[in-house]
Amino acid sequence: MNRPRLVEVRENILKQNDLLARSLRTRFHEAGVLVVSFVSSPGSGKTTMLEKILARVGEKVRVAALVGDLATENDAARLMRTAPQTKQITTGTVCHLDAHMVESALEDWELNKVDVLFIENVGNLVCPSSYDLGEDLRFVLLSATEGEDKPLKYPTIFNTADAAIITKMDLAGAAEFDLELAHRNIQSVRPGMRVFEVSAKTGKGIDELSSFIQSQRLVSQSATAV
Repeated sequence: MNRPRLVEVRENILKQNDLLARSLRTRFHEAGVLVVSFVSSPGSGKTTMLEKILARVGEKVRVAALVGDLATENDAARLMRTAPQTKQITTGTVCHLDAHMVESALEDWELNKVDVLFIENVGNLVCPSSYDLGEDLRFVLLSATEGEDKPLKYPTIFNTADAAIITKMDLAGAAEFDLELAHRNIQSVRPGMRVFEVSAKTGKGIDELSSFIQSQRLVSQSATAV
């Protein structure tokens, strides 16, 4: 029996994406750019959080951002206030960014003038898990207003991420968010995963997360030098 054509097409698309992502990663490393991506469901607060991180990290190194959205350029307009080198990637009906979109967005950029590139993926916890963007670090976000079971419902995205961020911690009490249970659920899906607790409103965890990202840049530079 022949395999379904849909499966064959999907496998081919993912293979091509992986090859391009590998090429992008080499290009980033040669230019000395650390690439950090964020993925979450809609409304998790990743744009507000990214605004704060861009301001912190941008005090020490040169930052840039690519922002994925289905239709609007609202998020890019917000991030430009802290990172002038920001570009919107409008995906239309596509529920994720892919390596080709990232490559196209970088056509007129000089990467040797960027130290850390942030990529904000389209709000979705399913599709982005399959698409490598050539990033060094992938963070998956879970907000305190979403419930503690997100890692159990969407294990694939947690397994493809390097660290997790629990956002909107200032609302945890009002939402009756069980922080201990959320940590247990994350660890049950991805044992040993590092977790940051953040509130963009109060500033909780922003300095810690920003410092971690900057430390990873130094680690990446050392590895590239070797």
